[in-house]
Parts: sequence; structure tokens; C-alpha cells
Amino acid sequence: MKKTMLAASVSLALMGAATQAWSDVRTLKFHSGLAESRPEAAYLERFSELVDEYSDGQLQVDVYHAGSLGLKEVDMLRIMQRGMVDMALMYGEYYNRDAPEMASIYAQGAITEAEQHLDILPTLRKLYREGYADWGVHTVGGVVAPVFDVGLHCKEPVNTLEGLRDKKVRVWSGHLVDTFDRLGISAQVIPQNDMYLALQTGVVDCAYYLSTVAKTVSLQEVTDYEAYLHPWAASPWMFGVSDRTWNSLDEQQQEILTRAGEQIWQETRDKAVDPEREAEAREEREAMGITVLPAFSDEDVQTFVDAAWEAWHEMASEAGDEGIRYYDTVTGELQSDSQ
Repeated sequence: MKKTMLAASVSLALMGAATQAWSDVRTLKFHSGLAESRPEAAYLERFSELVDEYSDGQLQVDVYHAGSLGLKEVDMLRIMQRGMVDMALMYGEYYNRDAPEMASIYAQGAITEAEQHLDILPTLRKLYREGYADWGVHTVGGVVAPVFDVGLHCKEPVNTLEGLRDKKVRVWSGHLVDTFDRLGISAQVIPQNDMYLALQTGVVDCAYYLSTVAKTVSLQEVTDYEAYLHPWAASPWMFGVSDRTWNSLDEQQQEILTRAGEQIWQETRDKAVDPEREAEAREEREAMGITVLPAFSDEDVQTFVDAAWEAWHEMASEAGDEGIRYYDTVTGELQSDSQ
């Protein structure tokens, strides 16, 4: 009888210890608005795996892709400030309503050489960290987006700004509408999901788009020509942790999130600029039947950049003092690097 009672006591103790260990596991919900098929999504899963590894399974990150938590990107700063979700993939250009200065940190036309992006990344990261902190969001690394080629994808051969002046161009932001307007070129914002139909039906004649991934939206089916204009000024995706969640974590858990986030940042930074990737993608598009024209001339590129910076400055001015501070910080560094 005594042996039976002892065995039962040991068994209960072990069960209690196991239950306690299981209850000690902390799980964080991570919102992402990106589809799981996007390359960035793979890095979110890798971040989750690293956190699991570094914590020996005691800290978990569950990634919810494609907005599956029902959260809207435009509301994300308010959501994070209130601690309604633990973590989120943050992208400054989405928050123009609540923090217009965030959209002024970086803009198309900022760089003319892909390597400039790597040089400016520490400054961009610092400014985003400051901006998110104002909304109660702590950042722990993130994903450095690849610096893809940006080109004009047209139904007819066009590789000059003059040639675009009688064309209607699809763009992805108001800043770009203003930029092309300053050049006497008609442009309108058309969502990516509507771009194919707009080209097919003649709503627009050309699409200003990331050439490297143009095949993913089947541009080769509705355009025949492409001309390179400039490298993509890609704002980095930051891993944001609500301050409410961050302050509830112990020091070791905070260090684990920071370590994993920093590792993803470094891995993606190392792959951001890849001339071989761009060349292979260009060859693939040519094999699909696209005629790749000579790139826009240096003179046209500079004309575009000048107009883009003017539109960028206006956008920053409308965002107030912080917008101007961000603009001056980034453009000042870009100008000093080019001298």
C-alpha cells in the first residue's frame, strides 16, 4: 500500500511539473499583412523558428499571414499602441493617416545605385525606430527588402521621358503621381491587383513596376517592352513588439527576440543587393518574349530624380516638422555619400 501511494505521489508530482513547464511557455501573436507566398513571409517563419530554438521552446511566435487576424494595416499603429496584438510586421508607408512623417523617410528616386541603399539603411532603421517608439512599439530587427530594378513596362517601345509624355502610366503612390506630373506625364495610382486589367483594357499604357518580379503579376501577357529606370528605394519591414508585450517579457525573452530579429535583418541585408539575381530575372523575362530596351539615359534618370526629390520634399513639408527632419536627415546623408 505504501509503495502504491508513493508511486502515485511521484506520478502526480511529475504531472504537476510537466503542467507547470507547459504553462510557462509564452506564445506571441505576430500579425503580417503579406501573403504567405511572398518571399518576406519565409523570413517571418524563420524568425519564429529562431525564437523557438533560442528559447528551448519556452517562447513561441505564431505568425498570422495575409491579415488573417482581421487587423487592417492603416490601423496598425493604434492597434500596437493599445497592445491588441503582440507583434506586427511594420511598414512605414502604410501609416500616412496617423503618422504621415513616416511616409517621408524614404521615397522613390532617392537612390540611383543599389549600393546606396545599403549605406543609408542604418539611418533608415534609426528613424523608423524613433517613429515607432512614439507609438509604443519596440523594434527588434526586421526584413531588408531586396533592391529590385524598377522599370517602365509598356505596350509600345518607350525608354525616354519624352516618349512617356503621351502615355498613361500606372504607379503605386501619390508621391509618384506628383513626380510624373512635374515631368508632364499622366500617372495614376492603380492597386497591384487591378494593374493587369488596366493594361489589358487600355486604362493605362505603361506600368511603373518592380521589373525583377514582373512575372509574378503576368506583365509579360499585357506588355511587350521594358526599360530600366532606377533601383527600388525599398523601405525595410520592421519587426514591431507592442510596448505592453515587451514590458511583460523578462530580460532573457527580450534578448531572444532581439537576437532572432537581428539575425533576420543581417541575413536579408546580405541578400538585398544582388546583380546576378537581377541579370537572371532579366534573361528570364526576355525568354518570355519581353523586349528589354536600353535603359533610360543618365540625363533622364537625373531629371526623374530631381522631380522625385521635389515631390518628396513637398510630401515631407505637409507632414510637418518631423517630416522635414526625416527628409533632411536622409537626403543630407545621400548627398554627402555622393560627393
